[in-house]
Amino acid sequence: MYEWDFSVILQNYNLLLLGLVNTLKVTVLALSFGIPIGLCMALLRLSNKRWVSMPTGLFIEFFRSTPPLVQLFWIFFALPIIIDVEIDPYTASVLTFSIQSSAFFAEVFRAGIISIGKGQWEAGYAIGMKRIYVLKRVILPQAVKRMIPAFLERVIELMKTTALVSAISYSDLLFQANAISQITYRPLEVFTVAAAMYFMVLFPTSVAVRKLERRLAVSGESTAQ
Repeated sequence: MYEWDFSVILQNYNLLLLGLVNTLKVTVLALSFGIPIGLCMALLRLSNKRWVSMPTGLFIEFFRSTPPLVQLFWIFFALPIIIDVEIDPYTASVLTFSIQSSAFFAEVFRAGIISIGKGQWEAGYAIGMKRIYVLKRVILPQAVKRMIPAFLERVIELMKTTALVSAISYSDLLFQANAISQITYRPLEVFTVAAAMYFMVLFPTSVAVRKLERRLAVSGESTAQ
């Protein structure tokens, strides 16, 4: 029978907490950059000019369709060679997931915007509002409500995906857990606790998503996917 020994966790809890903080840092920064960039790309993709919408669409689909680990490796290993600038694991992680997240958020924004009926645009134009003001004051306030569940779902996926940064030796939670397990020879205990730490952070968000979706369903609002 395997004898569990969680004393190794008490001896190395500071490293796991540091890893969790580093994971949250990448997640928060990726969201901070990804959301505004995603909004800009969504607006470009909705442009009536094909020379604007088509390249933007290709950019979005490329980062939505390629594995994030490949993107991470390319930015960490290949990009420094091309631009002749050294990129550390932290910068590469933030840059990769900011770009990838922006592609997903662009589709969330686009779906939310087009879910609002054309009559709302026409009403804004009828009272003399310019397109930018119709979007800012009429369309987005209504669309954001429908986007929130999809945004929260993406936050959950983003945090789980950031575990890939351990592949380029960034000291996130997974990297620290792997390092501790190799030193203590207690992978079951270490990775069990690491999984519990992910769960404690992500489960409340998951519950919030379900509650929001039920509330929107009751109010007759559809969510933007």
